[in-house]
Amino acid sequence: MDESNSTHWKLEEDEDQILWLCLDKADSSTNVLSKEVLQELESILDQLSSKNAPGLIIHSAKKNGFLAGADITEFTGLKTTEAAFEKLRYGQDVFSKIENLSFPTVALIHGFCLGGGMELALACDYRVAEKSEKCKLGLPEVRLGIHPGYGGAVRLPELIGDLPALQLMLAGRVIRSRQARRMGIVDAVTPYRQLRVTAKAMISSRKAKQKPKFLHTLPSYPLARPLTAKFLQQQVSKKVRPEHYPAPFRLLALWKDFSSDRKQRFVEEANSVTELFANESSTQELVRVFTLQEHMKSLAKDSTFTPKHVHVVGAGIMGGDIAAWCAMQGFQVTLQDREPKYIGPAIKRAHALFDKKLRSKHLSTAAKDRLIPDHRAIGASKADVVIEAIFENLEAKRELYAQIEPQLHKKAILATNTSSLPLEDLSAELKDPSRLVGLHFFNPVAKMQLVEIIHAEHTNQTMLDNAAGFVKKISRLPLPVRSSPGFLVNRILMPYIMEAITLVDEGIAPEQIDTAALKFGMPMGPIELADVVGLDICSHVGKVLADAFNLTTSNRLQQKLDQGELGRKSSQGFYHWKNGKAVKQKNNTDKSNPDVQDRLILSLVNECVKCLDENLVADADLLDAGVIFGTGFAPFRGGPIQHARTAGAEQLRDRLNQLQQSCGERFKASDGWQNL
Repeated sequence: MDESNSTHWKLEEDEDQILWLCLDKADSSTNVLSKEVLQELESILDQLSSKNAPGLIIHSAKKNGFLAGADITEFTGLKTTEAAFEKLRYGQDVFSKIENLSFPTVALIHGFCLGGGMELALACDYRVAEKSEKCKLGLPEVRLGIHPGYGGAVRLPELIGDLPALQLMLAGRVIRSRQARRMGIVDAVTPYRQLRVTAKAMISSRKAKQKPKFLHTLPSYPLARPLTAKFLQQQVSKKVRPEHYPAPFRLLALWKDFSSDRKQRFVEEANSVTELFANESSTQELVRVFTLQEHMKSLAKDSTFTPKHVHVVGAGIMGGDIAAWCAMQGFQVTLQDREPKYIGPAIKRAHALFDKKLRSKHLSTAAKDRLIPDHRAIGASKADVVIEAIFENLEAKRELYAQIEPQLHKKAILATNTSSLPLEDLSAELKDPSRLVGLHFFNPVAKMQLVEIIHAEHTNQTMLDNAAGFVKKISRLPLPVRSSPGFLVNRILMPYIMEAITLVDEGIAPEQIDTAALKFGMPMGPIELADVVGLDICSHVGKVLADAFNLTTSNRLQQKLDQGELGRKSSQGFYHWKNGKAVKQKNNTDKSNPDVQDRLILSLVNECVKCLDENLVADADLLDAGVIFGTGFAPFRGGPIQHARTAGAEQLRDRLNQLQQSCGERFKASDGWQNL
């Protein structure tokens, strides 16, 4: 081919005449399927269609992975449904040209292979993947409010069977290469250094293409298909509501009604995705959430900080879990507490996490070796990042800093995991107050993506940038937040939780309150959330915020603490807890009261508007992202500020005025509403 016409692809022929087609998207650190990338690929494939070659191997020049998927921003910019349909059909046609080549094709996969990248790989005859925990494959489009549209909904069931394919696509699951091999998605898994040799051997062997096991094909039979679809719909309905997240239900309907004509199935797939883009506001908002997530990741893109050793002080639930997560991400970690007996439970919990998440004896053992008990604080002087995670007491934290500051090397980050105490107070007695930053993790650490990076006026900018770089290196989302009582997430959550407790005081059943929140789209009701967080922690943060912002607190909370009812951790809070689950009265779960939902959600949204007006974060987008990833706020609504704009700021402010009249001054609308 004429390589001078290709910006993103490079075609080479090796000594065995095997063709190597490399994707290296220009001006991008990540490969995505933009319009130009697809057009160039089509041009190359057209030229190869008449060529007689031993085989074609498609690979990536990017260090981070094979292909991240379609350029989703191109879809959001389309103005008509016809344009969206044509774009999807074009992508399908280009991939079909790979499928129709007369010689074997191999997708050589390292790093991530997701969405449209996975669909390209499925169009190849074979797939060879890197043996690495960083190699991840999947079709996670439902997380964006759509489903596979470049042929994935057709080809994956053909490859591994209908039920396994649907279970992957409906959940948007991303799996590691070894699991993909067991499922039959990839044909071989090998260390990175052997990828090229294995790919060539795959072409030489001309082995039969992967086919699904007979049992996995049974759901596709006419009599079984409706029953399978009904069963899967029931399973999906337990996790999401169709009015909130229509994509998985559309995917099920598409599969159930698939035409017997394979060509027509591609058309039906494109039509279904087009309808989701055109008719579902949730799709647009979920795409927005994806772009917000990418924006947060980019906050640390210029950081050159390369930490290797992390020292965590405090082996309680938060400190121990932070240490475990850092060790699992490849860091050398020392964990300090007063005596070895306080560190032991955290080490035990960490080992269980490694075994569960890493699923490899070798990798789990390596992570265990990296996590070192250190009650004498020997690791503090060697650490690049020191994280204090002791109990919430100002004097105790200051005393610890006085002991540990002289041990730190000049470039080491000194960070606190405080959930509510302002940095100005914590750093007051440090010799260098500018080095203290907040790294506020959320519980459970292994699941919650957000880390608030707290800064005061005097915080050293380099320390702040390095903290963001560190957060990104441990696969978490950094959110810079100005120091203020409760910071962002806890400050926003507490009025919401306290209003829920006030509703309980008024005689509303906890189940009814939680149901109102779930119907809005929250992942968990506020009463259950209070039990999960711990009523003692809610009380402590509530008192801090009450002093700072005149937040109303409930006597009922203190009564429960006096009775030793701390929530899930004591098996009794607002709910009784059994085997880690709240026991709820079913007759109270189906009642609906619009005032309950308004009081809950507007308490939260009004506080968000206040925080935005006070410039706690840089802009509304970061606030929305922080609340979504820090609290689980209904992602399909795009965040609290986006929800206020979509629902109508004026209407919501009027509703707040009504609630102020009926419920009290806590519902007084923030001055910031006029700026929305």
